Amino acid sequence: MNSAISHERQPAARIRDAAELARIARLLRRDVINLVAPTGQGYVQQGLGAADLFAVLYFAEMRIDPTDPRWPDRDRFLLSTAHNTAIFYATLAARGLVDRNLVRDYCKDGSVFEVNASERVGTAIEATLGSLGQGLSVGIGMALAARRRKSDSRIYLVLGDGELQEGQLWEAALYAGSAGLSNLCLIIDYNSMQVEGHIDKVVSVEPVAEKFKAFGWASENIDGHDIPALLTALDQARGRDRPTCLVATTIAGKGVPSLEGILAHNLKLPADVAEEALVALADAKERT
Repeated sequence: MNSAISHERQPAARIRDAAELARIARLLRRDVINLVAPTGQGYVQQGLGAADLFAVLYFAEMRIDPTDPRWPDRDRFLLSTAHNTAIFYATLAARGLVDRNLVRDYCKDGSVFEVNASERVGTAIEATLGSLGQGLSVGIGMALAARRRKSDSRIYLVLGDGELQEGQLWEAALYAGSAGLSNLCLIIDYNSMQVEGHIDKVVSVEPVAEKFKAFGWASENIDGHDIPALLTALDQARGRDRPTCLVATTIAGKGVPSLEGILAHNLKLPADVAEEALVALADAKERT
């Protein structure tokens, strides 16, 4: 099994070709497997499920410059959920924002690439989050700051559907809608999975899109694996006078048939399963 993350790409910024973005997402899924495999257990299902979201955000949507990561007018990204750090780190490495060799130490003792993304990593991490429900509040502060600076910077936030059970998040959502924070875009990774099981068997949060609309947001349900639809939705968000919420339905384990749909928050990943996943994620040329 290849223990390193993929080296076969460093595409140009803001790719709009859906097929190329799908290829990048597939490679990111392979990177997730390679990052988690050494420990034999981790946030595999969430990373595989969210790969299309991260590929679109970092390679098509966000204005960032890897040569100048602190460019004042860059777009900001916040990850509110620890369970997406494997895909987050893989994406940062692929985009040239962190050293891919250091990312291999994911979750090892002493590594800055911890299970919760923190500013110890460096400039690629805009804020240390992890206490569920707080990410939106931080994003609102950044959106307000950008507006006061008259900056074109946009703030993007990915959070998990289970976080919608946190009261602080709804207080923040109410304020963002009231303030008309048009530079704020929230993407909910709606995989229906949380630690205790299926979200509906813990605390049902539906109807999510309608709730955000009632709080003054532009909100819609979207297939989190439909790359053209994601591109269109993000384009439309730029022209609004209010914050946007995309409720992106994703499939846990997406891309690996034997793992798809398995709601395992912290999946066991023995070597043979990891190898099978890498084969499933190989392209046609690699299989022959």
